[in-house]
Amino acid sequence: MRPRAVQPPSLFVAATCALQGVRRDSSSLSQRPDAKHVSFPGAVKSAFSNTMRFEQPSTYPALPTYRAVDQHGEVVDPAFKPDLSDEAVIKLYRDMLTVSIMDLVMFDAQRQGRLSFYMVSAGEEAVSVGTASALEKEDVIFCQYREQGVFKQRGFTLADFMNQLFANRKDPGKGRNMPVHYGSRELNIHTISSPLATQLPQASGAAYALKIQRMQDPSIPPRVVAAYFGEGAASEGDFHAALNIAATRSCPVIFICRNNGYAISTPTLEQYRGDGIASRGLGYGIETIRVDGNDFWAVREATKKARELALQDGGKPVLIEAMTYRVSHHSTSDDSFAYRARVEVEDWKRRDNPIARLRKWMEAKGFWDETKEKDARDSIRRDVLKAFSEAEREKKPPVWTMFEDVYENLTPDLEAQMKVLKEQLEAYPDEYDLGEFESGDKESLGK
Repeated sequence: MRPRAVQPPSLFVAATCALQGVRRDSSSLSQRPDAKHVSFPGAVKSAFSNTMRFEQPSTYPALPTYRAVDQHGEVVDPAFKPDLSDEAVIKLYRDMLTVSIMDLVMFDAQRQGRLSFYMVSAGEEAVSVGTASALEKEDVIFCQYREQGVFKQRGFTLADFMNQLFANRKDPGKGRNMPVHYGSRELNIHTISSPLATQLPQASGAAYALKIQRMQDPSIPPRVVAAYFGEGAASEGDFHAALNIAATRSCPVIFICRNNGYAISTPTLEQYRGDGIASRGLGYGIETIRVDGNDFWAVREATKKARELALQDGGKPVLIEAMTYRVSHHSTSDDSFAYRARVEVEDWKRRDNPIARLRKWMEAKGFWDETKEKDARDSIRRDVLKAFSEAEREKKPPVWTMFEDVYENLTPDLEAQMKVLKEQLEAYPDEYDLGEFESGDKESLGK
């Protein structure tokens, strides 16, 4: 009988094998006589013990929280040296102010019925702006829904924010997503989706793809993936799957956790019993750091180093846990004073605000003062209100676009739905206000 020809491995399989380096079969591990360490495949560095003892979390100290500048704006890390010009710091500070002011305006707009939904990020501005400032424009971003600062730092304009929030015809998503579900192909930021943690395994996969691409073409600039999430999302199974995939496949991805104390109404003490989220990174064999999320400089320095680590040795994951406090309600659908005291929130706002902390540092350096602060806030508020007014007046996307962008050609069932919609509009013309839609919608529906 003729031997069957062996098919050459696919490029993907070959790349995967090459990426993993020298394969070590579990059978190659053996327990040497009188060895003092375990050599089982599942634990090759564990020392034998003749004393039976269950490990207790209280035996180990909590992971430290790195800070470069304290709440008074004073440098506490003697090794810290700012790597930005005064002008660059001011730009990033204005980004934080913009997010803060926009949040206040849009929250009030929702309460007035002019917007269906909104989520603010008060108290977390340093995490988003600080991390984004340490990434490259070519890096790929996966956000959750409290990263307005990431978008702003990377170039998302106030008009971009407002067009998405009002779901008008200039919204790239054509009004199909809820407000605050931003996205930008140009800025390498994947569109936000509501389900918690779904972006995390996607981020691991994207990082693995970047790794393979660069192995096939070394001329491609090295890139990392940054994935943002809250500590509540770390309770989802996707979080664990993402970390394990990234660790075992050595993916160049930075997991950035905003531990703000609450998963909607659930405080952290009711979410987990371990040492926060950072300890989980260590459990998956991932280099991890915990930072003061209200310290812009600590967040930036940690992210700079994390990016370097993520690109070492062909790629590996890094986890950053940024400790902060969610000053705002979870969203406009939430009243956080139903489950936490108002005095608690006011205390955090007064005692340790990330914007105030960076401002104190800037004032101590001599390039910021009360006059500049007032001018900045006034001008930003004017810009926000101008973009708000223009986007609110803009027409909505054409009605027929709701049927597009899924199939190249409309399927029979979509055509049937278009027909039903057209009949509905014609049968009840007084029930539907199409004045703000594009002219010709009815004709388009009848095509």
